[in-house]
Amino acid sequence: MTYKESFIKFMVECGVLTFGDFTLKSGRKAPYFVNTGNYKTGAQLAKLGEFYAECINENNIDVETLFGPAYKGIPLAVSAAVALYNKFGKEVSYCFDRKEVKDHGEGGMFVGKKLADGEKVVIIEDVMTSGKALREVMPKLKDTANVNVTGMVITVDRMEKALDSELSAVEQAYKDFGVKVYSIVNINDIIDAIRNGAVQGKEYLDKMLEYRNTYGVNKD
Repeated sequence: MTYKESFIKFMVECGVLTFGDFTLKSGRKAPYFVNTGNYKTGAQLAKLGEFYAECINENNIDVETLFGPAYKGIPLAVSAAVALYNKFGKEVSYCFDRKEVKDHGEGGMFVGKKLADGEKVVIIEDVMTSGKALREVMPKLKDTANVNVTGMVITVDRMEKALDSELSAVEQAYKDFGVKVYSIVNINDIIDAIRNGAVQGKEYLDKMLEYRNTYGVNKD
């Protein structure tokens, strides 16, 4: 079983990936749903960090610091930094932002590694729906130092057209910011995992294919 298939199985076991009939925030009717809020335990978080590390390693993403946008990205960046060291012997720094600038103590907007000009930063997030998180954090990062954002890593790329564009959120991120977004898995990987029997859900396969054909940016 590949690490991608293992991750899809892991999501199903954690109740993060479910199949059925769902109405998304966009109003679209989808046969699957990803709820990353269902990761709840230390064991799950440790395993999740390993999958992020696998993705970073497989894609040879050049990184010195992992950045986790507050709040959901904070534990993700920490777990990924630990896993990169434990699994691949690669030591990286991590940092995260505050929602509000601290005006006492050490002050500032960021906690963790103090960013420097030219530093290679990878943003760690759970999912990308509209790209809002990236639009919010890029100015914060650039206002702190002239960092080099070498990528963003998410768990699942739905590979869907936005409501007002023929581009997906991932494609739009690259167009707007020049930031390449890497995903541990995408919708095609999930479909393949169902076909191969890595996870249950063959009764939803036709609906998955129909959904991808209707809304997908890449139907191959």
